[in-house]
Amino acid sequence: MKAAVYEGPRTVTVKDVPDAKIEHPCDILVKITTTNICGSDLHMYEGRTSFETGRTLGHENLGQVVEIGKAVSKVQVGDWVVLPFNIACGFCKQCEQGLTNYCLTMQPKPDMAGAAFGFAEMGPYQGGQAELLRVPYGDFNALRLGEDAAERQLDYVMLADIFPTGYHATEMAGVKPGDQTIVYGAGPVGLMAAYSAILKGAGRVWVADHQPDRLRLAEEIGAIAINTADQDPAEVVKDATLGLGADNGCECVGYQAHDPQGKEDATLTMNGLIDSVRFTGGIGVVGVFLPEDPGGAEAQGELEAQGKVPLDFGMLWFKGQRIGTGQAPVKRYNRALRDLIAGGRAEPSFLVSHELNLDEASSAYEHFDNRDDGWTKVVLHPNGSSRSAGGSSRHTMQELRQEAKEQGIEGRSHMNKQQLERALKH
Repeated sequence: MKAAVYEGPRTVTVKDVPDAKIEHPCDILVKITTTNICGSDLHMYEGRTSFETGRTLGHENLGQVVEIGKAVSKVQVGDWVVLPFNIACGFCKQCEQGLTNYCLTMQPKPDMAGAAFGFAEMGPYQGGQAELLRVPYGDFNALRLGEDAAERQLDYVMLADIFPTGYHATEMAGVKPGDQTIVYGAGPVGLMAAYSAILKGAGRVWVADHQPDRLRLAEEIGAIAINTADQDPAEVVKDATLGLGADNGCECVGYQAHDPQGKEDATLTMNGLIDSVRFTGGIGVVGVFLPEDPGGAEAQGELEAQGKVPLDFGMLWFKGQRIGTGQAPVKRYNRALRDLIAGGRAEPSFLVSHELNLDEASSAYEHFDNRDDGWTKVVLHPNGSSRSAGGSSRHTMQELRQEAKEQGIEGRSHMNKQQLERALKH
């Protein structure tokens, strides 16, 4: 089978690898039809983790079941499923508490917790940027999708990671109806956090970043964009709240945060949030922070390379703020979020900019890593287009939205690619 394989810093090659196969009676085998490149993949792509060469990337995966193990009883061959990036057993102490992000069974190191597809330090499991993917404990991990799954893959694939992760940020921050929320980072997860806050009924949501294309998307979903190239997010929020600050905030950038000039500072977003959020407010941190960063010493400093950053803890303590951290337990949220998609209440595919074949993965990584204009979210199709019967448009989401705007088509910001193409009669 073909797969996107990590060959070293900034080198991904699509090549033939051994076919994934059933290895345990509880496994299922999934033909991957849609898989995303995630911002977390870029940490590995850039050589800023311990990810091993020769491994397949990809932890945001959706497809169709083609084989099941002898002990699988719920999932059937032919089912469309989306797969949490967390690989969990369902029966360990952590899983029984709903903490599938810190499963003890699937993590082989006894002093660690948590496993994932194609991810550094989270077990030996291959990723899903490939034609086939082995899924352990398929009955527990796979979320089955409805009859609209094939045509709405761009929406449902977001349930593998970024939609639940963005939602998790708002849960840890304590976002509730009427709140004023500040999100640091307008990448895919930051946009999903802002989108989740809006779905929850937040009264006002700000999104801070310095990438204009991403800030435009934030405005399209009803958030207020703050361009950090010329504005201080904390001052903007305080000016709008009688000096008090936002009720809560979400950190969706992580340890490679950098200013508009490209200088890295792992404390940039965290200390910005401490300043931006009011006394006793909540902060949810889903941006990736690691205890070891191979490139950290050169990019920032020796302490940062060990995951030690100078947090403004005195002000955090003085303001009585609460911080929640860590990867999202996807299964806690993905069923409810799936039903919001199925019911037409949520369409997270609004952020997709590019749909490409797996063979184009190397170029896609390069563009996404460069933050090239318009490359907001890349979707790969290892087994051909998500709409192979009718063929796939080569237009980007940005191009389709612009055309829809010119034609006065309503609701364009919440339409997925297929809906836009139908509305434009492509």
